[in-house]
Amino acid sequence: MNQMDELRSRIEKIDSEMIDLFEQRMQISAKVAAYKKENGIPVLDKEREKILIEKNTAKLKNREFDVYYRDFFEGMLNVSKSYQHKLMEGVKVAYSGIEGSFASISAERILPDAKRISYGSFGEAYDAVCAGECDFAVLPIENSYAGEVGAVTDLMFKGNLHVNGVYELGVSQCLLGIKDSTLESIKTVVSHPQALDQCSEYIKRHGIKSISAENTAVAAKEIAEKNDMFFIGRLFDASLAAEASLKLKEISYIHSEAYAAGELKHGTISLIEPGTPVIALSSEAGIREKMVGNMKEVVARGANLFVFAAGKDGTTELREMAKTAFLCPDCPESVAPIALATAMQLLAYQVSLARGCDVDQPRNLAKSVTVE
Repeated sequence: MNQMDELRSRIEKIDSEMIDLFEQRMQISAKVAAYKKENGIPVLDKEREKILIEKNTAKLKNREFDVYYRDFFEGMLNVSKSYQHKLMEGVKVAYSGIEGSFASISAERILPDAKRISYGSFGEAYDAVCAGECDFAVLPIENSYAGEVGAVTDLMFKGNLHVNGVYELGVSQCLLGIKDSTLESIKTVVSHPQALDQCSEYIKRHGIKSISAENTAVAAKEIAEKNDMFFIGRLFDASLAAEASLKLKEISYIHSEAYAAGELKHGTISLIEPGTPVIALSSEAGIREKMVGNMKEVVARGANLFVFAAGKDGTTELREMAKTAFLCPDCPESVAPIALATAMQLLAYQVSLARGCDVDQPRNLAKSVTVE
């Protein structure tokens, strides 16, 4: 036996011992899960995890291994949490979108007995599996019309998860509109960029403008769950922000305020706290850079940023910075506020529906003028 064979033999022996210890640990983890389930204790305990990681890392004799052991131990904790989640709640699968979306349908077909959990983006669904919140993530990697889904491909190469299966599923796109609308009356379509790519020939053939939205329904659902939110914009967009805020509060009863983005630091920004929804409007290319600066300020304070923008300049940065970006790249600047105003109306409508409000008859409002 040469030296390499001897070293490999020693590693295999250690691996065998680790397998026995791993099984013992998972058996104890199952008992922990049973206790937590009986006593209503959540799986995740961040403080205990932090203490365990620090305490165990401190036991290392060779400090050179610190960072590697942390990764190893955190991975083991994630496996344990995933197993506990499965025992306590059953298999859970993450997907990006809402109930009834292609992702939801795909998750149901692939894992029919699993509990499906919706997330606002591909990255959030992926991270949910990494954190042990879910056992699997069902994500789109390619479609026959628009090619690969870039955001998911990036996750595949930079993350720690593995591809367990590839499935080919047929999908059909549907064009939804309000009651009694006709194809001839449709001027603008709002949808996910992937769906717009899939239907690009149809949209172009009928002369319809398109607005790119990561997931309109998810954005509306998140806003609907909040009681306070803000709209910001510069110049003409500041006026549009005021109108959008008024429409939202009028039919959804959410406390909403609009502010000129350039005046945030005069006091308004003190109202921003982690999780506060902020809608930023940007239709003018000449002031896009300043508007991006204002967006960064609210994101730095924990706001959930939703961007509505027109024009092609700086769209990559907007998409990376925002939780959800609604982009209209081919819209001329002269009519951009009209396109964004339409999107604001749609957002208010969806938020109102998500909150169960009567869109046609808002409370305490009368469609008449009383003269005294």
